[in-house]
Amino acid sequence: MAKREGRLCASVGDLRIVLLGGNLSEICRVGNLILGRAMFDCEAPPDQVQKQRRMHKTVINVPHLLQRHLSDHQITEAVNECMCLSDPGPHVIILVLKHEQCSREDQEHVEKVLNYFSNKVYEHTMVLSTQEPDSKPTEVNDVIKEIIKKCSKRHYQFKKSSSSADLREKIENFAQTNSRRYLICDEFASSEGSENSMEQQVTEGGHEESPLTVALFGNSASVQFKPENILLGEEKPFKTVGTSRIVPVQREIAERHVSVINMISLHETDSVHHLIDQLLNENEIHAFIFVVRLGQLTDADKMGLEWLQRVFGDKILPFVMTLFTYETEEECDTIIDDMKNKIVLEQLLEKCGGRYQTCNKMMNNRSEMSELMNKIEHLFKENQQQCYTADIYNTVLTRQNIFQKNKDETDKTTVKNESPEHTSTRAMRETQKRMVSIEETRSELDKGKYFFKTTKHLFGRLHLKARHCNLRAADVLQLAHSLQTHESCAEGELIQTFIQKLLMMNYRARYIHVHKASEQDQTQQRVTDLSEDSGDIFKALSLSNNGTSQSDPVHPMDVQMAVFHCADGFLKQLMVTKLSQCQYALPLLVPDPFTQQIEFPLWTFRQINKSWNTDNEIISQTQPIYKAETPMVFFFRFGSVSSSKSQLMNSLINEKHNTFFHRNCPGSSRTRVLMDGVVEIAWFCSSGSYDDKFTKCVAFCNLHGDAGDHEKQLQILTEMASVNVVLLPRLDRNDKHAAKIQNLYSNRKPLICLFTEDDSILTLMQKGKYKIGLKDRCQPAVTDELRRAINDCLSESSSTFRLKDVSKHSDIRVDEEDDDDCRRGREAAQQMMSLLEKKDLREIKELFLPHQGKLWHQWSQKNKELHRPRADETEMEIGKKHTEIMKIREQQNECEISEFMKLFIKEMSSHAEHKMFFLKWLRILLDEYTSTDLSALHQKYYEKWSTVLKLKENQDESEQIKDEQTELERMSEDLQAAAFGLEHIMREIGQIYESCSSVKKNKKDLQIHFSSLPSLAAEMMIAGSPLELMDGDAAHVPVIWISAVLDELKEKLGDQRVFVLSVLGLQSSGKSTMLNAMFGLQFAVSAGRCTRGAFMQLIRISDEMKTQMNFDYILVVDTEGLCAVELGRSTRHHDNELATFAVGLGNLTLINIFGENPAEMQDILQIVVQAFMRMKKVRLNPSCVFVHQNVTDITAGERNMEGRRRLLEKLDEMTKLAAEDEVCDAECFSDIITFDVQNDVKYFAHIWEGSPPMAPPNPKYCKNIQELKETIMSHASKSDEIMLVDLKDRIKDLWEALLNERFVFSFRNSLEISAYRKLETKYSKWSWSLRSAMMESENKLHNKIENETIHEVEETDLQRELKKTSEEVEKSMSEFFEKDTDANILIQWKTSFENKIKDVEEYIVKGTKRKLNEIIQQRDLRKEIDAQSTHHENTLYEKSKELALKMKYKAKDEETLKKEFNLFWEQSVKKIIRDTHVVKDIDIMKDVKLLLSDMYEGCLPRDHWKEGSECNHIFTVSSYSEYVVFKKSTKKGITEGVKDGYRTVRGTFGYTQILSPVDEAQIRVLVRDVVQQTGNMIQSFNISKMGYNISCIQQLTDHIINKVKQHQEGPLKYVFKNEFFMDLVLSICKRANKIITDQHRMFREANDAVIYVEKKRGECYSIFQTYCHGATSAAIFGKIICQKLKEPIKQSVYKKTARDLTDEMRSNCESLNGNKSNLEKHILKALAEEEDFDKYMNYIDNPRDHFQSFIKDEVIRYITDKFSVSVLPKMKENIKLLQQKIMKAAHESAEHVQVNSGDAGLWLKSFTQNLSEELIFSEKDLSGVKHDDVDDFNLLEDVIREEITAIMFDISSSFNTETFPVNLDYKFRPDKILIDHFCQCCWVQCPFCTAICTNTIENHDEDHSVQFHRSIGLNGIHYRSTSNLSTHICTSAVANSNLYFYPNDSDDKVSDDKVLWRDYRRAGGVYADWSITPDLSVLPYWKWFVCRFQKDLEKYYNNRFEGSGEIPYEWRTYSKQDAFESLDKYS
Repeated sequence: MAKREGRLCASVGDLRIVLLGGNLSEICRVGNLILGRAMFDCEAPPDQVQKQRRMHKTVINVPHLLQRHLSDHQITEAVNECMCLSDPGPHVIILVLKHEQCSREDQEHVEKVLNYFSNKVYEHTMVLSTQEPDSKPTEVNDVIKEIIKKCSKRHYQFKKSSSSADLREKIENFAQTNSRRYLICDEFASSEGSENSMEQQVTEGGHEESPLTVALFGNSASVQFKPENILLGEEKPFKTVGTSRIVPVQREIAERHVSVINMISLHETDSVHHLIDQLLNENEIHAFIFVVRLGQLTDADKMGLEWLQRVFGDKILPFVMTLFTYETEEECDTIIDDMKNKIVLEQLLEKCGGRYQTCNKMMNNRSEMSELMNKIEHLFKENQQQCYTADIYNTVLTRQNIFQKNKDETDKTTVKNESPEHTSTRAMRETQKRMVSIEETRSELDKGKYFFKTTKHLFGRLHLKARHCNLRAADVLQLAHSLQTHESCAEGELIQTFIQKLLMMNYRARYIHVHKASEQDQTQQRVTDLSEDSGDIFKALSLSNNGTSQSDPVHPMDVQMAVFHCADGFLKQLMVTKLSQCQYALPLLVPDPFTQQIEFPLWTFRQINKSWNTDNEIISQTQPIYKAETPMVFFFRFGSVSSSKSQLMNSLINEKHNTFFHRNCPGSSRTRVLMDGVVEIAWFCSSGSYDDKFTKCVAFCNLHGDAGDHEKQLQILTEMASVNVVLLPRLDRNDKHAAKIQNLYSNRKPLICLFTEDDSILTLMQKGKYKIGLKDRCQPAVTDELRRAINDCLSESSSTFRLKDVSKHSDIRVDEEDDDDCRRGREAAQQMMSLLEKKDLREIKELFLPHQGKLWHQWSQKNKELHRPRADETEMEIGKKHTEIMKIREQQNECEISEFMKLFIKEMSSHAEHKMFFLKWLRILLDEYTSTDLSALHQKYYEKWSTVLKLKENQDESEQIKDEQTELERMSEDLQAAAFGLEHIMREIGQIYESCSSVKKNKKDLQIHFSSLPSLAAEMMIAGSPLELMDGDAAHVPVIWISAVLDELKEKLGDQRVFVLSVLGLQSSGKSTMLNAMFGLQFAVSAGRCTRGAFMQLIRISDEMKTQMNFDYILVVDTEGLCAVELGRSTRHHDNELATFAVGLGNLTLINIFGENPAEMQDILQIVVQAFMRMKKVRLNPSCVFVHQNVTDITAGERNMEGRRRLLEKLDEMTKLAAEDEVCDAECFSDIITFDVQNDVKYFAHIWEGSPPMAPPNPKYCKNIQELKETIMSHASKSDEIMLVDLKDRIKDLWEALLNERFVFSFRNSLEISAYRKLETKYSKWSWSLRSAMMESENKLHNKIENETIHEVEETDLQRELKKTSEEVEKSMSEFFEKDTDANILIQWKTSFENKIKDVEEYIVKGTKRKLNEIIQQRDLRKEIDAQSTHHENTLYEKSKELALKMKYKAKDEETLKKEFNLFWEQSVKKIIRDTHVVKDIDIMKDVKLLLSDMYEGCLPRDHWKEGSECNHIFTVSSYSEYVVFKKSTKKGITEGVKDGYRTVRGTFGYTQILSPVDEAQIRVLVRDVVQQTGNMIQSFNISKMGYNISCIQQLTDHIINKVKQHQEGPLKYVFKNEFFMDLVLSICKRANKIITDQHRMFREANDAVIYVEKKRGECYSIFQTYCHGATSAAIFGKIICQKLKEPIKQSVYKKTARDLTDEMRSNCESLNGNKSNLEKHILKALAEEEDFDKYMNYIDNPRDHFQSFIKDEVIRYITDKFSVSVLPKMKENIKLLQQKIMKAAHESAEHVQVNSGDAGLWLKSFTQNLSEELIFSEKDLSGVKHDDVDDFNLLEDVIREEITAIMFDISSSFNTETFPVNLDYKFRPDKILIDHFCQCCWVQCPFCTAICTNTIENHDEDHSVQFHRSIGLNGIHYRSTSNLSTHICTSAVANSNLYFYPNDSDDKVSDDKVLWRDYRRAGGVYADWSITPDLSVLPYWKWFVCRFQKDLEKYYNNRFEGSGEIPYEWRTYSKQDAFESLDKYS
């Protein structure tokens, strides 16, 4: 390895990159791309390591290291060399791998090589995959994917189109994410030691700061070059002419690595461009430091900054900082005074953004240098971490070359045309100029100082930052507090007021009066000052003149231009567009107020179109104004003139409107700061009328100020003008402007001279040269003469002016060229537009946008057909449609994405700043591209339409008129096809997304994942662009796309509150225009661009207004015009659909009516009223405002009142008509909507003040707009909020309902459903809180009851126990209903649920009271048994003690003691057995059969009792027909779809009657109810405590008999056979057999004397043994107590653990932590996993049982799985807590006895009372145990402590998964608690498909509903007269318009009364209680089930899925995974 000191080290501040590869050419290609130029040698030896550096990046190229043949030694050498060259370590290692050439062996070698670097190498590694340049893009192979995965998925795919900037950005971002830490190779670092001094420059852990690069320029006299100079050292200023490069010097300043570039005096050197080029290609410069000597600003200094700006361009200024140097400290203190007193210095600093720093001339003060570095870093951050780069410089060079080329061409033309005399004259003139230049310079400097100060002062008054774009379009377009209603405002509000008025197209924006608070005080002060000399008028006049020194008001045009100068590009464009709409002149050439550089704001004109008409044109032509070729008349003046030039121009263009602001306009003042030198332009547009002032479109330009002071503007405009018009007082040869006037006169271009000091009339001086005097002349006469002169000149001149040609002139700044973002945006848009060249406009959409064409239209049509099924349409046909729809989506997905769309997606997916400019440009260029062809098509259409009208007038019925009409239709289609805008591009993206989303895969040629596409649309909406909501061509809402976009909006903005404002109206009634004026929006409004479909646009609400309106955004929905016949597809149905959609979506709907035409009003009102009626029926409550536009006299109050009255009458009339269609009982409009006829009806003036095209907007219209805006805001403040996430559901619900045609019937309010589900979940939690709290109280009271401290439980006691929890639940409910985001929806259920919670509380209290009182009763009944057991136990304890007393002094050995005890025990047990009753085993089923035999002796067949007989399984029978006898026999066929009263099946001998589905369902409900009730009865028997008796069975049978009798008392057509009752009893008892037997076993173990006594044997022997060994009475007593406590402790721990466990499962177990719907979802998933058909049918037939079984299984599984981590810790914790409580009770009892001098009896009483709530343990448990001699209570406490610890250990040791469920009390088992909680809900099943109602509340008020309906074939329903099971699903069947079922019959015959499925409620009964809404969305779960278990179902029902019931193919495409996903999707 090379020695360290001998190698070339990388720059420490550089980003160090190592390229590892196996191919030299590939790796060189990548390296060159990173460095931005070809620097690596592709011909070098393949094993040579190369290194190159450029732009602070060092790249080390190792082309051979990944070749597999390398030995370990070679790898080591190469890695070491690599680390040397990248010392102290590389930041990034890039693996350059080929797509197709990477094998597993390659992967192993790559990993081997990387491990040589470090074990942390992957943290610094990324993969760059390459492929052949000409090959098609391919995916990387799996091997590379694995390597990429190891590199944390850092990957760059190198393509043909890859740019250097993209790759550099990727690498830089990677380095930044690592905080620029570099890789340290352990082996390399240890071998090298600490020799490298450079390592001291980096921070710990391999992290280093990014270097700063600074360039210093200026005068060499400002610096001393010495070794101590920290910044520059001894390096001399730049003087060497022959220098070939500038090399930065690396310095360490203030702990920063700095590259210093010395450019001092470089501006004095010629030909430096090659040096600058070299410098910038190698460096990116953070800051340029302008070094200036403080107090000695020289011409050379000023030249230095000018040179910098000239060479590097204006873009350099944000990177410049001034560094003032001084020699003494005193000088440093003068800088502030210098800046105040020296205007030139202030101007210089202003150019540099006011940034400066001071330092001494030696530059050796470290503190000053550190401060300078801090400021440079701050500047870098201000510039958004951007440097001055070669890219910026190259742009400057390009522009300079263009300008120079244009200038050279101009100069050549001028010189060529000059004569020798002219040349001589020009030379003399130049000499004269040089002679007076010094004087002029002084004058200019003084003028500049004044202008600079006044300009800065003006910006200060207007609260604007000079030279900052601090006014953004995004900010002014938000909805803020309105100022524009006021005619006056404070000076500080001028800007905001002006902008607001302008956005509303209010031309009075220029006439805002400024009120000052001090005006009145000033007037009063003047009166006071004059009061002393009030008699002297001359003195008064003198004083009053002196007293008016207050500053003049701000000039209106200064306000306008200040906004212009401070606006961003988008606001400027919007502002100029609005000025144009106000018919105001527009800024054409604008000098910068600080630098005086002239700007041509071409960008601002790009959106302006002008329309005009001429005599020979049928329709007007419309053109983008920037490209329109028109004559141009240029007005300017020399010197001061008495007449107003602007006023004169106004009289030519529009005498009623001040197009150009002039001195006599309101608000004009003496001072005008920003208008001098500004050129404004306006156009006169002819209307084609006879009285037009000009017969064509003419441009008028107006140069403000003295033209002599603005030579550049004068030169440009006089050259471009068709006619020049100059104003001057008189013509004088000695005038300084005489030469210029002479030149104009000599030129062939027409010239009109207007003399203000001359009174002559129009005079022709020579051809094309006129003069007119203005003095003392009548203004109209002058105007008329001037107009004639201009017209004469124009008629002779062919010269035309094109606005965009102004940009060809040099030395002016073109905004869209100078703004990089704007320029890049244009270039990107132009690249897209180039693809459209030479394409037929009518074919473009088909060529470039294939996804939205025929396929999308076919999909839309099929989807509508799917939602609107034909009569008798089967599921098979529906399935086919689903399949067809999917095929269309697949075809869409297979369509190639056009290159046009690829470019669009690429631009929109980039993170570039120019994205919004790109969108603007694309709109502009598309409009420009289509406008010409559209105009021609409109012309042809108009001509053809005129022909058709003439033929109709002549009543021509020939073939000609038909042909002409056909041609007219074709032209209409061409017009639609030719419409091509940004909305179509976004529509294409939407369809690309929908197709990919539907087929669930990305498109091959889509460069990003399709899931990113909605983000693009969301960004556009946030930026203010409208998005198509309803496709106007397909008349369809792309719901998938819109939902995804709204989801993205939610992600980007948060779930914001939205107020939706919809607009409805007839076509061309001014809807879009109104919205644009109201909110500054950009909906298309031109005549050829009527809105199609519906568009939505977001309007941000200002923070100030958010609190007032309670919304964050307004979403404006603009719709296509109603009754628009020319759209070709308008029908009443379509209009109703559109109106319903808009009204349903909007919180407020504006109904726009053009004029007061009764016929038009009737059309729209009928549609609108019907829409509102539908909203009322589906419980949506929008509001509306009617807007009458174009009303002639809106000021007449009486007329307005009459209009309102007539409107209300018409609305009431329309309401009655609509009520008939919608089956509603509304009588008047106020019945269906809250409507205030006084405030919700608006009358608008006509929009134009005069006749277009020259008419400005009517100020009254603008006022009306503002009033409407305030009304909208008022409505919004009272409206219910809707969140973005809810808006998505609302759109989907509305559209789905509209697709189903019957809107009201089909509307499914997802918001309500979602809110109700949320409420159900909350209800579940609230009820659980009450239940859980009551369980705690119940346990305590239970213990007290068993301890006989309570003898009765009252409801008040329980309510008191529950009070705290009840209050908490009440508070939680209140907060939920008030604060939840859906509070406005939830409020409708508030009272209902409050009552339900009260009912639940009451139910819990009563249930608990009942249970506890039963326990009291059972306790009393058990007293004798318990007393006997206690007596036996205590007797044995006492006798054991007596025996021990006898043996105490006799035998000591254990064997003797044991022998004696055993003898004693046998004798005692015999005596007990003799005296007590033995508890026997039981046989439940024997008792049942005995009872039933007695009841029905001889009534049953012999084999009825056989074990396993089918008739005994009543829960699983498919039909109960065999269990009934029909009251009257009938014959009939099988019904269609759903069977009627009884079904009959054809048998071998005729007909057998079978029950109808309704009867079957009723019997199943009866069986389920009986099962539930008998289960509760069995629990109440408490057999484990009371024991079993045959009376239990008797009670069960009695109850069952009563329930069956009650059922049969109803209006039934059948009676039950005896077999039904017996099988019901048998089935119930079979199911309960195990429970009863287990409980009886527990009773026997506890109460059978032999068993019980035997269990106590060990305890008695222990006491006997202890006593024999000499223990005291206290010790014995303590031991007995502990033995007695063992069982109660065990019970308490198990109960408490069960409760804790239940709470935990409610939180942690997925299936149990929600409501019933969530539980059912998990049940269905479990069933699908198991695929057990019998379990499925049990779920379908016996859902409650299945739910209970599932809960039990879940609990068992949870306990088993979580026993060690959850159950066991809980039990141990509960044991520990209980032990602490027992010891606390023992200690307190001992203290109590000592205080009260008590005995053992008092101690025992205190001890048991303290534990009475915790344990079932009382004094009676120790009755018979003698304790009189116990007196050592401290010893007793110690014994209890010792014994209880041992007992607790024993109990803990017995905990395991087997004993836990066995030892749980049945009533307190977690599964029992959870079953009680979950299963007290609604179990009603759908009468068609038997799906269970999902409502979690039993006996709920709402209709039954279910989330998943299923095929009715699962209920055995089949088609009439066939064995074909039906595949109909309830939700699709109710959408069918001609499908019937037969619910009724009569006693003697079958009824043929049929009911439409869609009208199923009319069938009454159970049908009327169900809500089944049409839903054709795909629900794969039950479709998958039918296919998976087809054969099982057919066997079960003995029918087939054939014929009409054939299973659709589409159902068979669903997998189990699809079924699972559908459950998750819809849950």
